[in-house]
Amino acid sequence: MTSHAQYTPGAASGARVEKDGETWTLVLTRDFRHPPAKVWEAITDPAHLSQWAPFDADRNLAEEGPVTLSTVGAPQISDSTVKRAEPPKLLEYDWGGGNLRWELEPVKSGTRLTLWHNIDRRFISWGAAGWHICFDVLDRALSGDPIGRMVGPDTMKFEGWQRLTQEYAKQFSLDESKGSAS
Repeated sequence: MTSHAQYTPGAASGARVEKDGETWTLVLTRDFRHPPAKVWEAITDPAHLSQWAPFDADRNLAEEGPVTLSTVGAPQISDSTVKRAEPPKLLEYDWGGGNLRWELEPVKSGTRLTLWHNIDRRFISWGAAGWHICFDVLDRALSGDPIGRMVGPDTMKFEGWQRLTQEYAKQFSLDESKGSAS
């Protein structure tokens, strides 16, 4: 296993913000060199989620219905609902007051994963940095070179997360002090 100390995230990329009235949606896209079925398992199976995701699930997310998601490193437990599960293409559920929609598309090199996450506008760049790191950790785990989960308050102290937060804020034209678009 590669250590966290040896990991440096790349530049902010693959993310955009969509606004619809007061609803802000962070959209992240990442290509993985693995088939959709393998990526699907990684985003739905609790054992895989515990390697990279910012929450733990009390059951597999591949079926619709109630699920409890516990945020790692925070006292937040969400009684959530998987609204749609269409393996290995589409997954939708709510978590922490926001909706998440995952789409998996087969591409020549493997799978294009797109995540739509409704998020409080004050935390858009934080969310982008967090998911960026989570996707890096997921990619490494899928490739057999895990670096271990990097989420929660400890990751917010990580220089790479802080740099990404600033890069995404600039990319999205966000004034972090005010939490709004300029």
